[in-house]
Amino acid sequence: MDFVFGLPRDSKWKTGIAVFVDRFSKMYHLAADSAQVTSEQTARLFVDMVFKHHEMPSDFVSDRDPRFTVRFWQEVFTLLGTQFSTSTADHPQTDGQTERVNRVLVDLLKSYANSFHNWSNYLPMAEFAINNSVQPRPGIHRSS
Repeated sequence: MDFVFGLPRDSKWKTGIAVFVDRFSKMYHLAADSAQVTSEQTARLFVDMVFKHHEMPSDFVSDRDPRFTVRFWQEVFTLLGTQFSTSTADHPQTDGQTERVNRVLVDLLKSYANSFHNWSNYLPMAEFAINNSVQPRPGIHRSS
């Protein structure tokens, strides 16, 4: 899970994107949100957008975003019987997959939106494009 913030405010007053990645299936789930998104709102987005497709993960990686407290996550996941793991911020071995998609996501939204103020309308198309693009597999290198 990660966030992209600092986008121009869209017509729905959203300025950020919650990015959820299922590391097993490589599927991405995107939701427009505000910079003041709460941990409760994000938990609801997670349940509504990720859990319904992938069930509850046995492991969850986060870069300890300051908007959320570790105690909140520990309590939530203790209740659900799920293990909570953290990564170091910008640590590519654990969080690089999400960081890469964040860069691609912003570029995609810039190319879709004729006015960047309607970027959230294009999140479903961006999610489809990212999830249906060919992703390089670890350890497999294409020859030129």
